[in-house]
Amino acid sequence: MLFARSRAGDDPVACLWAYDVASARERLLLDPRELGHDESALPPAEQRRRQRSRQAAGGVTGFASDRTQSVVSLALGGELVLVEPDSGVARTLPTDGGVVDPWPDPDGRLVGYVSGGGLHLIGVDGTGARTLAAPDGPAVGYGLAEHVAGESMHRYRGWWWAPDGRRVAVARVDESQVQVWHIANLAEPTAAPIALRYPAAGTANADVSLHVVDLDGGRVEVEWDRRTFEYLTGVCWDPAGLTVAVQNRAQTSVRVLRVDPDTGASSVEHEQDDPAWVELVAGTPARTGSGALVWTVDRDETRHLLVDGEPVTPAGLQVDAILAVEGDTVLFAGSTEPTRRHVWSWSAPSGVTCLTGVDGVHDGLRTGGTTVLVSRNLSEPGVQVTVRADGGTPTALAGLALSAPVEPRPDLFEAGELGLRTAVLLPTGHRPGGRRLPVLLDPYGGPGAQRVLAAQSAYLTSQWFADQGFAVVVVDGRGTPGRGPRWDKTVHGDAGAAALEDQIVGLRAAAQRHPDLDLTQVAIRGGSYGGYLAARAVLRRPDVFHAAVASAPATDMRLYDTHWQERFFGHPDDNPDTYDRDSLIADAPGLSRPLLLIHGLLDDNVHPAHTLKLSAALLTAGRPHQLLTLPTSSHMFTGDEAAHVLEIEVDFLRDALQRQR
Repeated sequence: MLFARSRAGDDPVACLWAYDVASARERLLLDPRELGHDESALPPAEQRRRQRSRQAAGGVTGFASDRTQSVVSLALGGELVLVEPDSGVARTLPTDGGVVDPWPDPDGRLVGYVSGGGLHLIGVDGTGARTLAAPDGPAVGYGLAEHVAGESMHRYRGWWWAPDGRRVAVARVDESQVQVWHIANLAEPTAAPIALRYPAAGTANADVSLHVVDLDGGRVEVEWDRRTFEYLTGVCWDPAGLTVAVQNRAQTSVRVLRVDPDTGASSVEHEQDDPAWVELVAGTPARTGSGALVWTVDRDETRHLLVDGEPVTPAGLQVDAILAVEGDTVLFAGSTEPTRRHVWSWSAPSGVTCLTGVDGVHDGLRTGGTTVLVSRNLSEPGVQVTVRADGGTPTALAGLALSAPVEPRPDLFEAGELGLRTAVLLPTGHRPGGRRLPVLLDPYGGPGAQRVLAAQSAYLTSQWFADQGFAVVVVDGRGTPGRGPRWDKTVHGDAGAAALEDQIVGLRAAAQRHPDLDLTQVAIRGGSYGGYLAARAVLRRPDVFHAAVASAPATDMRLYDTHWQERFFGHPDDNPDTYDRDSLIADAPGLSRPLLLIHGLLDDNVHPAHTLKLSAALLTAGRPHQLLTLPTSSHMFTGDEAAHVLEIEVDFLRDALQRQR
């Protein structure tokens, strides 16, 4: 088994390791620092890939091997590196740099990679370099996922090997009609701004097509109704054939296509429709060893696993992601209780089996007759990785993480008539009745992510705030994942009102359960959607919320991307009132509570314009607020900077609540 892990808990550089399943021994294959590659100047495409997949570490952030693991490819500082696991030899192959997403062919003879907007090949011995697909326009690229695919479709790749290694399928992305936006490091006035092709709601998307290219450069284009189904959401090329999933712009229909790679012709194998939207599930489409399509279907308030057109999982088990398919066994993540996520397997005739016995949050992978489980729970800190070969005894990888400086002990319960999953964290050592505690809500609160989970690691930041003297309340409201398709779609057409109402319901239930909570001192903080929720809270419900910290909030709904925004609001030309209702700029004159806005100026997901527009409107209205801009940060705050931002937040909140008393 190959995996990435740093040498120690205070080391942010991930290395490549090998673990021998039979002997339960591990060995270091590559420490990137030994090759001397410069990580400070990553190719822009690699920076965007890490942002889309929320990768904060350095070093080995991705790797791939051939079928027998004779070679492993990875990109380091824009260079192509090849590692031979058996010998431990690592070498850099000659390229022009800017390498992203390198993958060996299944037989380990060639490595394909993306660079300069084109797809290229080179032999594993460093010879025979050639270009398979070169950009044929100033805004055209091959082999990378466009913004919306990586941000909200679970598709992070743009090219795929055929099982025999003789051809590839590659996405051609034409962004010529997509708006050009800019971001800049304003601390470097001589540096040119970065131009982004960003498809804001209601504007043109990238024109994405798929091509089958043989190793001599011959190609055919995959045919489907791209005018109607403009989103390429998934590609699977396995021994059963080439399978493609496409979605219409309204996201109310998805088609799964069988493709003839010789001609490019396609036929509809499966179609799924929903009047709100069709949820895309990570890991789909896939196929079993016998060629049966693996997909999901929403029926009777349950998202079922669908194999060969038949639902094979019981009612109440919500399928979250397809993790792996080996032979006729499907490994998937799912939950019967939203705070817990287990790993399950399905095969015929055995049916469904849960592989994770301890309640918690589990992930996994399976190949070569071996299952790897990655687990978090409430009783142990950190992450536990278990490796089990079929018929063997499970073994655990060594954990090198530092001990956390805080020990979260969340009180998990259900709030209100909707059973909102809620967590309360109190200061370490707090005794009931000892003193009244100011309250801090710490939500994400929207579609796409859960915060209330049965895992200590989910609450490290929340517990840190609790230990600064707050009672911290975390609420997962309507639209958050894990409770089934009907729950997901309760926010269709109005994503903000229900989310904020649910935070208030959870807050009041927490105060009834813990009488020490002081509802005359209530603050809220959050980032991204949570930042939007925090800003909305003090703008629209100052009777409940007395201060807020909003990091990277989306404040103008028309300035966020097409695939995410139009899923909930529809097209802005058809539903202008919906966009106006959930935007916050017009609320600026009503601000009466302290508000701290924080935004990274290099954020290519939620553009800094969101925060700057709200700040400008507040200034125009004469409403005092605080603004913290981070010149070199994107959507994620990492390292020492993230720690300092937390200290700024807690100082602001203490002062703000004191002044509101």
